[in-house]
Amino acid sequence: MFKRLILDSAYFLQTSQSYQATKQFVYDILENHKCKYKKYIDAFMIFLIFISVAVLIREVKYHVNDYLLFFSNYIISFIFLVEYILRLWVSSSVSEIIVQRAEHDTFLLRDVQLSKALKKVLRVKLEYIFSIQAIIDLLAIMPFFHELRLFRIFILFRVFKIFRYAKSFQTLLGVLATKKFEFLTLAMFASIVIFVSSVLIYVMEANNESSPINTLFDAVYWSIVTISTVGYGDVTAVSDEGRFVALLVITAGIAVLAFTTSLFVSAFTEKLDEIKEIKTIEDVSKLPKFYLICGYENIACEVAKKLVKDGSHIVVLDKNPENLMRAKKDGLVALEYDPGAVESYKKLHLDVEKQVEAILCLQEDDVANVYTALTIRSIYKDVYILSVLMNNNNRKKMHFAGINKVVYPQELVGLITKELVGKPVAFEVIHELRSENGDVMVDEIGVTSRIVENFTTVGELGNSDFRVVLLGVYKHTKDHFYFNPLDSTIIEKGDYLLVIGYKVFIKEFENHLHTKVRNG
Repeated sequence: MFKRLILDSAYFLQTSQSYQATKQFVYDILENHKCKYKKYIDAFMIFLIFISVAVLIREVKYHVNDYLLFFSNYIISFIFLVEYILRLWVSSSVSEIIVQRAEHDTFLLRDVQLSKALKKVLRVKLEYIFSIQAIIDLLAIMPFFHELRLFRIFILFRVFKIFRYAKSFQTLLGVLATKKFEFLTLAMFASIVIFVSSVLIYVMEANNESSPINTLFDAVYWSIVTISTVGYGDVTAVSDEGRFVALLVITAGIAVLAFTTSLFVSAFTEKLDEIKEIKTIEDVSKLPKFYLICGYENIACEVAKKLVKDGSHIVVLDKNPENLMRAKKDGLVALEYDPGAVESYKKLHLDVEKQVEAILCLQEDDVANVYTALTIRSIYKDVYILSVLMNNNNRKKMHFAGINKVVYPQELVGLITKELVGKPVAFEVIHELRSENGDVMVDEIGVTSRIVENFTTVGELGNSDFRVVLLGVYKHTKDHFYFNPLDSTIIEKGDYLLVIGYKVFIKEFENHLHTKVRNG
């Protein structure tokens, strides 16, 4: 009966959406640094810690208001107690452990061994309880029993809780943890020096009436002060033998400091790139919307410039260091990740539906783009993927890879050529214009949502006011180029305007398209 009750409860909790959602929310605000509410919880807890310490300091010599003392002793301690219980709750899933054991035993056609599941639950909970952070949390609750004066000092352990809430402290500890063996070696060396020097100085100075070193504790204190090269001067050796020992200890202290400094520097040097990468990923996770560009070559460079000009955020993935450096010089967020590797996207922890406008595969290699698209589709089924096509023979492969839009640069040129054949404006005229003056150029202007808000038809563009000739409009919805379009031609987002004129005039005209506001 008891076993059945436990199993039913475990299955109920494991399948309850409200329970799992609540537990996930509690976990996020306590442990998940990407949760937008966590920083407010952390700031609040740090604020409580400083109040506790301030009350403790004030209480040493002055009377503290009874209400403030009650708040520090009971309210804050109760909040920390609730936090401790919640962290213990979300540290592991009891229901999941029991359900896994039940399914495992059922699969093997035997009775459910509930005792093994409960032992595992007890073990994982105890592992958390005896972890360093959990012990600090528990000690921080001790002032709750303020009647025992000794427990008041445990308020200071609340300061150590700051390490849990401050991400920078966690990063620092993570960096130093990579040098555990070296720091252990340093600690052993320093301990041996302190022990030997303490015994030596005690032997040399203890029987000297004029020496301030009379006990072993004085000797240890002197050794630590000396090896750290602090040298307070309150306890010094007076005999020649004691001074000789001091010289040896000072020399060893210099070596210890040099070793310590080198460990810190090497630890941060080795982890600097990783720290920068983590910071970049955090910045990416905070972007509301952005375009993810896979591969940063010539085409990607031009596309990125257009998108940045339209106010869009760009994130670049490229495994080539040279391309990565080029993207960073262009002011883009760039990561040295392989666009064709699943691990690259797992590291980013993207919320594709909310963050990614589209993924642009712009490597100038069809095989690489197809492989990247297949990788992306294996993770994200619904994300919009656009890819550039270098060889028209690979078009079907790209569609099979799940690419939504394939852009073949030669197609637009072909459409323009087809429309211009037999027209009054021929390519020879354009060639002559460009050859007479290098400032005359043919350029395309992508129609953005901003332009559509400002202008509805071709006639409203006002290109003649800027001495810019509009050769035609490429309609993306119809995949057709319209030469010398009528003034009533409607322009839509995604269209392209093909214009000719002086470079400076085209620039002014483009600025005009993005800044003009329609009347009424």
